[in-house]
Amino acid sequence: MSILEDFALTGKRAVVTGGGKGIGRGIALGLAEAGADVMVSARSSDQIDAVAAEISALGRRGFAHTADVTEEGALAALGAAAVAELGGIDIWVNNAGGLPDATARYLTRTPDDRWDGQLDLNLKAVWKGCVVAASHLGDDGTIINISSNSANGPQLKNGPYGAAKAAVNSLTRTLSVELAPKVRVNAVSPGPVLTDNFIESVGYEGERKEMIDKTMRIPLGRIGSDRDIAHAVVFLASPAASWVTGQILHVTGGM
Repeated sequence: MSILEDFALTGKRAVVTGGGKGIGRGIALGLAEAGADVMVSARSSDQIDAVAAEISALGRRGFAHTADVTEEGALAALGAAAVAELGGIDIWVNNAGGLPDATARYLTRTPDDRWDGQLDLNLKAVWKGCVVAASHLGDDGTIINISSNSANGPQLKNGPYGAAKAAVNSLTRTLSVELAPKVRVNAVSPGPVLTDNFIESVGYEGERKEMIDKTMRIPLGRIGSDRDIAHAVVFLASPAASWVTGQILHVTGGM
């Protein structure tokens, strides 16, 4: 087997939550390009239907399953649907997350309901996704959680999100031990990636864009893309990472 074949996902079956746009869409398409069949899930049927069609156009099987990962039973239903459509699951990516109301908040000014909303989406849904995935994955299965560089703190006006993602990192490391050696569990921790949620939450346009770019001081000189994150996920899902578990892979442009 050549070194490049170690990075292939031919015949693998993947689930991606939050796969309708942005990083999730990029991950779903990246997995398909590497050879996997993919079920994408999100709240918007139109978005995931379009992504599933793109996957099919790549010559892989693409399926869409509408779900709100914060609703009781939604992730269990997603797992059952993936098994029914794909015939099993080899890769599960917990990508769904973000700022539920696209509003960054100080920790001291966060109402209880907004705190709960952040934790439900960015932590509890990841935990539940891991539990569901673990019940379906066979030997050599892999779970990949999408964390954030915000987990490292301090995160002015983004404290609840950063706290949730820090917990995702801890959860990832603990599950990697609980599920070893059968299932590998890793996380990808993106830096700033130009997604709709990022643009909404920070107002990335005009003079503000120039100010944010200057403040970020990204050593590699640019904002990240969904492809940057997809590359990391494909690696962690592939045989090339067969001796990698419990790791948080930082994809941040050097931040």
